[in-house]
Amino acid sequence: MALSIWEILAVFAAGVGAGTINTIVGSGTLITFPVLLATGLPPVTATVSNALGLIPGSISGAIGYRKELAGQRRRILRLSVGAAIGGLTGATLLLALPSTAFETIVPVLVALALVLVILQPRISKAVQRRRERTGTPARPDGGPLLFTGLTLASIYGGYFTAAQGIIYLSLMGMLVDDTIQRLNAVKNVLAAVVNSIAALFFLFVADFDWTAVVLIAVGSAIGGQIGAKVGRRLSPTLLRALIVVVGTAAIVQLLLR
Repeated sequence: MALSIWEILAVFAAGVGAGTINTIVGSGTLITFPVLLATGLPPVTATVSNALGLIPGSISGAIGYRKELAGQRRRILRLSVGAAIGGLTGATLLLALPSTAFETIVPVLVALALVLVILQPRISKAVQRRRERTGTPARPDGGPLLFTGLTLASIYGGYFTAAQGIIYLSLMGMLVDDTIQRLNAVKNVLAAVVNSIAALFFLFVADFDWTAVVLIAVGSAIGGQIGAKVGRRLSPTLLRALIVVVGTAAIVQLLLR
């Protein structure tokens, strides 16, 4: 589909914005998806084009957070398996289910994730006290519960991707004893895995708008670097506050769609 110069600029700007916000928090799809729909793309074509276009942004954000990724190789490899399985499952469901299938549950999932993000410091302290009483050591990879939770979150990520980063952060923050910045770095890698797996699947079974893909890819790669520079400077409290603000905006937009 041919885009006007203004539509080209709008899609590119949306890609930059999505890459930035995805690296810091997540929910960048809520910027790009409405713009793609406004250009006249069908919902499924917009979804798959967006998934492919955001891959460079996720990779760019992960590279920007490479310092925080140090020492997390085993954790990332384990959780990436669940992300890949979930991403492929979600991509399959996108083509098999009606477009309204997730509309009811998604706002509830995001709201629950926000509550967990807000309560995460208290939950972590309570879990730490319990470990001290029972003598149970902390599991650096979060154990089976985190693997299962992230796999399920990745199914949603492969289906639509909006706010999946917030769900990842809430689960890891509750089940892993580590700083929010290091967990945010892992979130960027997992998002890249889900987007890549879903996009590779879509390449063989769905239609893309390659103009939109290229514009979002270039924009999101730039945005990923911007987001890494900004996000790494945020204090844990400010980062949580930003997550809540973005997540609340995501819920409102999802409910109004």
